[in-house]
Amino acid sequence: MPGPPQMGASEAKGRMWDMELFQQIVSLLTIANLLLAAILIFMERRNIAATWAWLMVLLFLPGLGFVFYLLFGQKLTRRKLYRLREGEFSRFQEAVEQQMRQLENGTLSFRDPAMRDHRDMILMNAASDAALLSQDNAVEVFTDGSSLFDALFQSIGEARDHIHITTYILRNDELGRRLIRALADKARQGVEVRLLYDAIGSHLSTRFFRPLVKEGGQVAAFFPSRIPYVNIWVNFRNHRKIAVIDGRTGFIGGFNIGDEYLGLHKRLGYWRDTHLKLTGGAVPMLQARFFLDWNLSATRRMEERPRYFPEPIPAGSVGVQIVSSGPNSEKQQIKHGYLKMIYKAKKRIYVQTPYLIPDDSLLTALKMAAMSGVDVRVMIPGRADHKLVYWASQSYIGELLKSGVRCFRYDKGFLHAKMMVVDGEIASVGSANLDIRSFKINFETNAFLFDTDLATHLEQIFRQDLAVCTEVTLEAYEQRPVVVRLKESLTRLLSPIL
Repeated sequence: MPGPPQMGASEAKGRMWDMELFQQIVSLLTIANLLLAAILIFMERRNIAATWAWLMVLLFLPGLGFVFYLLFGQKLTRRKLYRLREGEFSRFQEAVEQQMRQLENGTLSFRDPAMRDHRDMILMNAASDAALLSQDNAVEVFTDGSSLFDALFQSIGEARDHIHITTYILRNDELGRRLIRALADKARQGVEVRLLYDAIGSHLSTRFFRPLVKEGGQVAAFFPSRIPYVNIWVNFRNHRKIAVIDGRTGFIGGFNIGDEYLGLHKRLGYWRDTHLKLTGGAVPMLQARFFLDWNLSATRRMEERPRYFPEPIPAGSVGVQIVSSGPNSEKQQIKHGYLKMIYKAKKRIYVQTPYLIPDDSLLTALKMAAMSGVDVRVMIPGRADHKLVYWASQSYIGELLKSGVRCFRYDKGFLHAKMMVVDGEIASVGSANLDIRSFKINFETNAFLFDTDLATHLEQIFRQDLAVCTEVTLEAYEQRPVVVRLKESLTRLLSPIL
């Protein structure tokens, strides 16, 4: 019988070459991992928890970890993204500086006398983000998508000069197409329309915007991909939800634009969110935020013109500061606003957030408040829209419960509201979740509210939501299955980079 076929010399050399190439690739990946580890530890000066999370990714996913880091691990703090031309917003800067002097010397008058106790927080927001306090605002609160979008489309229909909208998610569905039709109608009437959407949050083709662009409307994507199927900015998303109509009416909050926000998602069901309609001096601050984001993203810059910033017409007496944060700054302005609110609490803290992944500072603040006798209540969804984030959020519940924080799961549908209210005096509503991504990675904007009547109203909304919640007790939490504990432990390790 013939023996086994002999390997030819050329074939043997080929296999040896393949093995050597494989070994070289492994060596290069190992060196790349070591270099990245060195960068993370010695150069980037990241938060320690985030550093360890990335080291784990590099260790367990050699090669892929390198790619993930390039896509998700970059820092923007050294980049000056927002570049103002000389003289732009100078009047706002002067007003902020004057207000800061008044706050420091105690001469600023407050329409709501209770806000005198919060001068330190107002000063901090002004110093960290040039957030001007306006006290002539009327604020309408929306917790239901149908009522919010009715109000938004009514304001769009009444527009006479311009419409500016920023959204994280814009769906190609009935509500999304309805928005495009409404904006196209106004553009046809001569109204300036600018629509800014996030390139990753909204997966849309140029065809979707064609009716609007055809009528002269302008559309821009935030941090779009310059290379097909590859986006090096994929981790840095514009999570803001802002609309400004004629410089006089503004919207801010948690609602994106799509049918699911009307409660039409089969799995998530009713969509519970919080959004605000503002009229008064806070609107120019929303306009300025849109202005900066648009000029960072669009090829056709906006110029600061008086008609974009008309003199505000006093509409109420609510104090509002518009505070923004993003990965281009290490100040973490919104997180520090949350922290200041928590540390100022004497009676109660009510928090609603869809994603609860606090860093050590926020977790410690909530625990200290509860252990100091403050009634701290945290409400999170009972349903998951992002599994990893959901299980990571659950991992923090036990730690809070052990410190006396009361935790609730919202059962009626999906809770997407981002709200904090303290002592029935001050509150915050916007796009920022209580998670590390919102604090450090996403571009976010919140309205910090200084008014006892409005804060009391938001507390009432929170208490009404409790009727459709299940309270999580420490006893029940500690009886969760082993599989659930494993999911929580694994996802918590990655929480700094989720």
